[in-house]
Amino acid sequence: MAQSGWSGTRKYSSLVILAGLLSGGLSIPPANAFDFFGLFGSSDETPPPPNANTLPYSLDFTVVGNDKNLVQTLKDASTLQSLKGDPPPDADALVRRAEADLPRMTDALWGAGYYNARVAVAVAGVSLSLQAPRSETAIRTAAGYRARALVPVQIVVDPGPQFALQNVTVLDARTGRLFPPAELPPRIVKIKPGDPARATDVVAAQARIVDYFRAQSRPFAKVTAQNPVVVHPARIMDISLTVDPGPQAGIGAIAVRGAENVDPAVVRSFIYTEPGDPYSPAALASMRKSILSIEALSSVRIREGDALDAHGNLPLFVDITERQPRVIGASVQYSTTDGPAVRAYWAHRNLFGGAERLRLEGSLFYLTESGGLPDEDDEKDFNWDDVGGRFRASFLKPALWGTRNDLLVDALAERDRTESYTSRLVNGAAAIRHRFSDKFSMQGGIEYEKGQASDILGQIDYTLVGLPLSVTYDSTDNVLDPTRGVKLLASVTPYPEFLGSTVPMTIAKGTASTYWALDEEARYVLAGRLGLGSIVGSDLDEIPANRRFYAGGGGSVRGFGYRTLSPKFLDEPIGGRSLLEASVEARIKITDTIGIVPFVDAGTAFESSYPDFDDTIRVSAGLGLRYYTAIGPIRLDIAQPIRREPGDDRSFAVYVGIGQAF
Repeated sequence: MAQSGWSGTRKYSSLVILAGLLSGGLSIPPANAFDFFGLFGSSDETPPPPNANTLPYSLDFTVVGNDKNLVQTLKDASTLQSLKGDPPPDADALVRRAEADLPRMTDALWGAGYYNARVAVAVAGVSLSLQAPRSETAIRTAAGYRARALVPVQIVVDPGPQFALQNVTVLDARTGRLFPPAELPPRIVKIKPGDPARATDVVAAQARIVDYFRAQSRPFAKVTAQNPVVVHPARIMDISLTVDPGPQAGIGAIAVRGAENVDPAVVRSFIYTEPGDPYSPAALASMRKSILSIEALSSVRIREGDALDAHGNLPLFVDITERQPRVIGASVQYSTTDGPAVRAYWAHRNLFGGAERLRLEGSLFYLTESGGLPDEDDEKDFNWDDVGGRFRASFLKPALWGTRNDLLVDALAERDRTESYTSRLVNGAAAIRHRFSDKFSMQGGIEYEKGQASDILGQIDYTLVGLPLSVTYDSTDNVLDPTRGVKLLASVTPYPEFLGSTVPMTIAKGTASTYWALDEEARYVLAGRLGLGSIVGSDLDEIPANRRFYAGGGGSVRGFGYRTLSPKFLDEPIGGRSLLEASVEARIKITDTIGIVPFVDAGTAFESSYPDFDDTIRVSAGLGLRYYTAIGPIRLDIAQPIRREPGDDRSFAVYVGIGQAF
């Protein structure tokens, strides 16, 4: 018997050209890092040709039984494999590299449960052994290949039978007895007699046990002893783990460190836990996510204290890193349906030292009914009426006087041009947002807008003075790629006549989306979205065209033209007084970087103030491709209407963007 152990916006339908940020925030990896989405392997898997300066080699893996999964496990552990594109300078270094792979291969096989495995490594046909001195024969033979041919290196593995677990015990370090199921459920340990005796599974079980107790407000839970016993003749392994859960604790004093230019009081206002609240890793993760919503910060690290304080609470230390305060960016975009557009912005993330954000943004776009550019040879084809633009300034002052109240001020000047209408307006709004928690907030304020809107129904000059009120709830786990949680946004804005509005009405909007991961790794995610809108108080022809509801386009019903789904007059969309939109997606990861997303969208706008299901609701279907990067998934969606609108000759539409569709 042997014993062993181990240590445990608006979407575009044809072409989108994105310009990168001009300062901070986004780094673009080298082009070869994309490697055609990783479909064709990596360049470091191919050795360079023979040369006089280095000693490149070929590498061959042979596994008895030809288990492809085991071959991949060995390759993942092999230095020879990972450094094949970086050959050693001489034969001695090559032999050293090969000898270093012998224990790595053995550890990998043990990790997979093969404790009787035999590994042989040969360089230039000469076998190597850890028990013998470095082989001078192998060195001399390999040196003869310099500048002539690749040095042949072979790894031959006979894994033998896979061992099985016989006894699995988890002991309480406080009592020396087994944990009862009520204190440590079997679903947490997971490994059981009869399972393959993989060391990696045992290490994973230890991590789950520690995580389980830490989630029970025991920050110092740890595995104090691990005793694996491998019985080679019987091909079995017994494993005994001793676990100290540690004392239960609450969250203690929280110290903010690293704030050089940002007021620490602002950071504290985004911490929603109080001293004495139960400790849990989930609470710390939520705290970190909330603090990172401060745009002036680039990173947050929460470090736990080494001991409990006098009250049995665990002190925490929040270490923050600040971003560069100024950022500028630009983009150039083109769509066959909406024409070309350019956009630029400048922002300051810490204007007065309290994480105040000032953002200035301007854009210009050109739209014709065909969506194309004017003929360069015919100046009369260009029409200034088809040029639109907007300038927006927004200011955010978080944590007013150190509270959970934020001040938001926005100003907008716009001339918009769509297939349905043209509008000119100036808008200003100010609001106070109160954050009840990192998930739930409420916002209220005042809005003023003066504008002119023209469409096929005529021209409306209007003034709106409203009192917008909105609530937001967001329990999702990721902004750009949510896999779990719910997101709700509801708003209502009355524009009463007694405040000066020339169009007395009330606009209500609501969107809800939910995300359900079907597996622990979130490789299979179902996502759904529902959007509703309603305008009451005025007739349709009294409401400015730019304030009516439209559906269609990348952020709505993909496959249909942008803002083309609505009631029509003389075959022209005129907008509606209510809106219904819905989407369902199945987000499937094929690899760690590649995913596909079949989806169905539906929706339209209605003439009445509430959805009329006697009207035709347009439906589209499509397939998306996702390339997952560190900054979020890059999205490519192709959608086709199930039944096109009369007069719409588009057979399909293409959308490109960063982040999931919703």
